Amino acid sequence: MKIYDISQEVFSGQVYPGDPAPEKEMLSIMENGDLYNLTAFSMCAHNGTHIDAPFHFLKDGKTVDAIGLEAFVGMAYVAEHHGIVSGNDAAEIIKKAEKQNPEAAKRILIKGDAEVSLEAAKIFASAEILLLGNESQTVGPEDAPMEVHLMLLSANVILLEGIHLAEVSEGVYFLNAAPLNLSGADGSPCRALLIASET
Repeated sequence: MKIYDISQEVFSGQVYPGDPAPEKEMLSIMENGDLYNLTAFSMCAHNGTHIDAPFHFLKDGKTVDAIGLEAFVGMAYVAEHHGIVSGNDAAEIIKKAEKQNPEAAKRILIKGDAEVSLEAAKIFASAEILLLGNESQTVGPEDAPMEVHLMLLSANVILLEGIHLAEVSEGVYFLNAAPLNLSGADGSPCRALLIASET
């Protein structure tokens, strides 16, 4: 069994333009004579590697705590793509995933500098996948992500953004990207892992 950590380190991770960056404060430091080390931190729910819940863009959408864990934990398919993901690209990705493992086709992770188009989002939504992951901090165009988010989140496709897949090859893996149990939240950081079975 090989485990791939596909998460960003929180304090040095990427921050979407305009969002507050994570901050760390040492409340107690043993080197200063304190009995223990104690850290406090603050961050935006969408810093670094994180999930988007439907509530992020939908007033009545599900919040983080209302989403079943099966969306975040299970077989997943990693597909490499660079550039804009078209509707045809999305259909081909799903087809390849289903051929290798129908359960993995429910959780699609896109490796590479990719931007999901509205047409691709429609294909992923109509396929009723549970989760779509990508390496950038937003699944759609950075300057206009709303349409793509609305298409996917309104179909209850959970988004896993800001993952790192450089060391991961295309194929089927076991994904664990469970978020923190944040009541009423629109997103959450997570420690996303992929597990490959050694054959």
